[in-house]
Amino acid sequence: MAEATPMVRQYLEAKGKHKDAILFFRLGDFYEMFNEDAEAASRELDLVLTGRGSDENRMPMCGIPYHAAENYIARLIDRGYKVAICEQVEDPKTATGVVKREVIRVITPGTVIESNLLSEKKNNYLAAVTKEGNRYGLAYIDASTGEFRVTELTSDPSGELDRIAPAEVLVSDLIKEELPVKQMKTAFKDIYDAEAAERRLTGFFKVKTLNSFGLETVKAGWGAAAAILDYLKETQKTALDQVRSIHPYHPGDYMFIDTATRDNLELVQTVREKSFRGSLLWVLDRTRTSMGARRLRNWLLQPLLDGKQIEERLDAVEELFGNAALRAETAQKLKEIADIERAAGRIASGSANARDLAALKQSLERLPALKASMAKVTSLKLKEILGVPDFTDVRELIEKAVVDDPPFALKDGGLIKPGYDPELDEIRNATREGKDWIARLENEERQKTGIKSLKVGYTKVFGYYIEVTNSNLSQVPPNYIRKQTLVNCERFITPELKEKESMVLNSDQRMKDEEYRAFCEVRGKVSESTSGLQELSAILGQIDIFLSLAETAVENGYSRPKIAEGENLEIIGGRHPVVEKMIGGYQFVPNDTLMDEAKSRFLLITGPNMAGKSTYMRQVALIVLLAQIGSFVPAKRAAISLVDRIFTRIGAMDDIFSGQSTFMLEMTEAANILHNASERSLIILDEIGRGTATFDGMSIAAAIAEYIHEKIKARTLFATHYHEITQLADNHPGMINLNVAVKEEGEKITFLHRIVPGPADRSYGIQVARLAGFPKSVLDRAKEIYNTLEMVENDLGQEKATPKRSVRPSKDRGTTGREQPSLF
Repeated sequence: MAEATPMVRQYLEAKGKHKDAILFFRLGDFYEMFNEDAEAASRELDLVLTGRGSDENRMPMCGIPYHAAENYIARLIDRGYKVAICEQVEDPKTATGVVKREVIRVITPGTVIESNLLSEKKNNYLAAVTKEGNRYGLAYIDASTGEFRVTELTSDPSGELDRIAPAEVLVSDLIKEELPVKQMKTAFKDIYDAEAAERRLTGFFKVKTLNSFGLETVKAGWGAAAAILDYLKETQKTALDQVRSIHPYHPGDYMFIDTATRDNLELVQTVREKSFRGSLLWVLDRTRTSMGARRLRNWLLQPLLDGKQIEERLDAVEELFGNAALRAETAQKLKEIADIERAAGRIASGSANARDLAALKQSLERLPALKASMAKVTSLKLKEILGVPDFTDVRELIEKAVVDDPPFALKDGGLIKPGYDPELDEIRNATREGKDWIARLENEERQKTGIKSLKVGYTKVFGYYIEVTNSNLSQVPPNYIRKQTLVNCERFITPELKEKESMVLNSDQRMKDEEYRAFCEVRGKVSESTSGLQELSAILGQIDIFLSLAETAVENGYSRPKIAEGENLEIIGGRHPVVEKMIGGYQFVPNDTLMDEAKSRFLLITGPNMAGKSTYMRQVALIVLLAQIGSFVPAKRAAISLVDRIFTRIGAMDDIFSGQSTFMLEMTEAANILHNASERSLIILDEIGRGTATFDGMSIAAAIAEYIHEKIKARTLFATHYHEITQLADNHPGMINLNVAVKEEGEKITFLHRIVPGPADRSYGIQVARLAGFPKSVLDRAKEIYNTLEMVENDLGQEKATPKRSVRPSKDRGTTGREQPSLF
């Protein structure tokens, strides 16, 4: 290692306090990294790795320009690193010895607040998990907006964490081994018993009791919430003024959607490409604001179970659906509104720049017109906008103080309008007078000396000077003091010029300092309205969602669902919202779904592959889900009885990373359904049991079907190629057979995509193989083997009294004494 100079010791001291982060150490105009940090950064950021010190004590190092740091930080955060910013906290010009440096912030994946480092359409959550007795505590926060929620769970919180999808999870050291999480995990020392957590939370929010927030029902989550606040305080080094409230919630108040279902239904991204295009959110998201986009995503992952709340949302969508003029006017106003939610968060945390304030002012200027357009609405959710203030005082303050097009930097001046701060105006006048004097000096000196080429200039090193070419040096007056000699000229100063220079430069810096002070004062005053701005953001986000859902409904021909009592489900002319969007609505074949609690709560669906069974089942699940977020649905008519959970088991994929085969994954997901589904659930099962031997798979599929029908009694759509299972409907009232219609013309088949009553007579596997482009010889051989199997089955069927015989390529004889037919 290089010699421990004072600067190196300073670095090592800072690094010792932040061993788990890459330390950005400010040296002049660069952030430097050393030792293992330099090696990691050079590898991840493609930086040239250099060194400091002699060969035997070489200290690896690399660096980046400080003004470009955000781009590099974003790349490190995206790769799961933490970054500690060690900044110069005193002016190098006035410092004695080594410039004082301190870590002013630690940036981690869950604590980012800068808009350019975040996705506009997705929240950036930091979560924490603790355990108290047999209950888990879970809290999560978006530091960029101040949203803070807490709950308690009686079971493994992994499912809820998957829904929240935090960028980082804090896990109590008491459970860090028993709780594997997919996200970046940071263990913390759990010192938060209920009493300690309560003290931390009441102290932070300045309340006497947590009942003020209704937290008495989520007591196990207090420790997780306290851990989040302490982690943010430690990393952000600020007062966290954007966090103004904390909200309890209960997962049981929402439809729970597990990871498999979320993936199978492709709610926010497709399964294979992980693409936004092709997801349900892609169809629905026509939002104009980031606030609406983030909230819509959350609604989609957390549908409601309260019929009244659903109807209130549907009322708002319907009002916009039926009023084209209101839709157009609302869309235009929302399009002109910036991300108030995150701007308010940055303002409250003291990290906002002048552009944030200018954008806030411009957004608030649109508010009166938006409220005026909503003056005659009747739905409760839309009328909420009428109850928020216009924030006239905030608008007027920013208008009076901040220039309309401010620079990005805060300490280089150009932020504050003339007339706002009298002291600043005085400094400006003095600076202007000094600069005017210097500007006049060139002409005056030319006239006095007769040197026409004389120039007055400025450099950062030498300050202001008078420049005279060598050919005119004889005309230089005696009061000029030589300052610098160049090849073709010499530079001079005068006592009066130095005096004015001192005044101009000092007043220029004073002006910048005063502008920064005035801006911080304005920002502080605006931050007093943080709670109100956060409430406004929530209401604007809701309106944006209602508009988006209404426009989607108008464009695609959706209808308002009826929220029905009981356990029945009626969908007339239902469509898959994504598939019809991808192929064109005119090509999509609608289908009905009638699930009666007594007569048809279990639908056994058969038919060939590629005929549309999976699409049909998925569309039923998506229509129910859309209804429960308060959206119109792709159907002519729908009456939806609320479901508490949607379960799906669709498709076949290995989970290589956890070492699960296709069949094991299938069985694990099926077991989850059998253990957790209730009578109010909706279950979608596609081809259960196909990953093992025929009789095994058929036995498992039949047993699962009977268990769900007899024990769980959930509404179920069950697709299968095991035609024997269709016989279950004969003995189980409430089970009915459906199949996908196929048109046959010789060996050619056409999928009609229509769901009709009754079981399918066969699976058409060979015909599907023909459509897939199999060689003719393979298809012909497959038909030969199929006919042989059919013959064996018929032969065995005639001798039910005898034991089942295996089909072998040998000449073994069965109990009948006759030779078995050979398959091959």
